[in-house]
Amino acid sequence: MPEGPSILIMKESLQEFVGMKVTIAWGNAKFEKEPFVGKTLLEIRTFGKQTYLIFDTASIRIHLLMFGSYSINEQTKPDTSLRLALQFKKGSMYFYTCSVKIVDSDFLETIDWEADVMSDQWDPKKAEKKLKNNPDMMVCDALMNQDIFSGVGNIIKNEVLFRIGVQPESPIENLPLKKLKELITEARNYSFQFLKWKKEFVLKKHWQVHTKSICPKCGLKLIKKQTGRGKRRSFYCEKDQKLY
Repeated sequence: MPEGPSILIMKESLQEFVGMKVTIAWGNAKFEKEPFVGKTLLEIRTFGKQTYLIFDTASIRIHLLMFGSYSINEQTKPDTSLRLALQFKKGSMYFYTCSVKIVDSDFLETIDWEADVMSDQWDPKKAEKKLKNNPDMMVCDALMNQDIFSGVGNIIKNEVLFRIGVQPESPIENLPLKKLKELITEARNYSFQFLKWKKEFVLKKHWQVHTKSICPKCGLKLIKKQTGRGKRRSFYCEKDQKLY
């Protein structure tokens, strides 16, 4: 599943279409596309793993899910995978194997933009409060909770927990305040490093534990385990990551 940094890269790629009018709209997403023809794309906003194409009366929400993708100016996948295509006077955008839904303009006002770890509006104090309100939650679930850390995915989760030396199954209530603050700080820090490395095509070279088998610190074999309520893959070192 693409994580927040990858979605920001997609937003940057689509930015050239802002201010243009849609000339044709098609695809197998289950909503009427004709109302968007002739409408101007006013803005593109992201919230974690979600992208909003904003028009005057409604917006189109794109979520790439596990296997979604996009292309620009050329359809690269078959019609069966094409959820939405928007053509403009100059160029076009295509979205495949993803969730595409219509939301009204008022919906954007209900989003907690301060929960997006890569947003200028990110509020670490609010994140800390939300964590403290969920004391029984494991840290692996907390990092993946999009209401607290919007944009964080499994890669960021594994790398952040290794950085701060915390075992994924540690309950929030057991973390010292210093570790709790480290968790919040590194979730944002690593997300921006992820973005930098992704743009440079060197992201995987910087993975310390994600999909790895040996701890880069002590040389012991890493634990690979499905953890938390979400049963997502965790990679961690029993020696260098403490179970609180």
